[in-house]
Amino acid sequence: MTHTFTGSYMWLLFAYAFVFIALLLSVWQKLGLEKDILIGTIRSTVQLLAIGYVLHFVFAADSVWFILLIILMMILVASWNAASRAKQLTGIFWRISLSLAITQIITMGLLVILGLVSPTPQYLIPMSGMIIGSSMIVTSLFLTHMNREVEASRGEIETLLCLGATTRQAVHVVLKRAVKASMIPTFDTMKTIGLVQLPGMMTGMIVAGASPIEAVRYQILIMLSFSSSAAISAVLISMLSYQLWFTRDSMLHS
Repeated sequence: MTHTFTGSYMWLLFAYAFVFIALLLSVWQKLGLEKDILIGTIRSTVQLLAIGYVLHFVFAADSVWFILLIILMMILVASWNAASRAKQLTGIFWRISLSLAITQIITMGLLVILGLVSPTPQYLIPMSGMIIGSSMIVTSLFLTHMNREVEASRGEIETLLCLGATTRQAVHVVLKRAVKASMIPTFDTMKTIGLVQLPGMMTGMIVAGASPIEAVRYQILIMLSFSSSAAISAVLISMLSYQLWFTRDSMLHS
């Protein structure tokens, strides 16, 4: 069974049955998600197959430059995706990129320096992807909540500005709420992991034949690094971006 699963693409055709179910439900309930489902399915399939061949080459080459190139690509794509949450903010893309890059350097740097992760492509690239992906979600949530909070608290912020507060002081409470909201999903997941869900990395290792105890050890490492990366990325993006909601005259953008 394992040989058939890994040695043939027939399983991929069977897997599309799940997409067909989603399409049927969308049509039945008139959700209008058929296009999104098809685009998402095609993109994820092509992207995953492509990255599979790319990683096969990178692992074989074992070059630090290829590793850095892959990680840079991850950061740029993640930044582009997160920036779509706040297209009205000029310069948000590069601020997100800087935030994700610093988060990646701190988190992965500690993992390598402390000897928790081997500095090889097989470890650096997958774990970097998980860290950057987690930070991207936190950043996206921050921007979404920040937009909502600024709009809801516009009167309060403008009053504080009129009373002589700096932009940082005027937006401090709103900023704190947005940072907190962006981090909640990460820590909620940590509270229920192992009871409600078995994470992807742990499940993959078990399916591949690794000991459940070994899989759990790696998953604990991942989740603890996620907590750090979530906090770092949320705080960094808040510090780097809050001024973008204001004009040069320290007024809120209309």
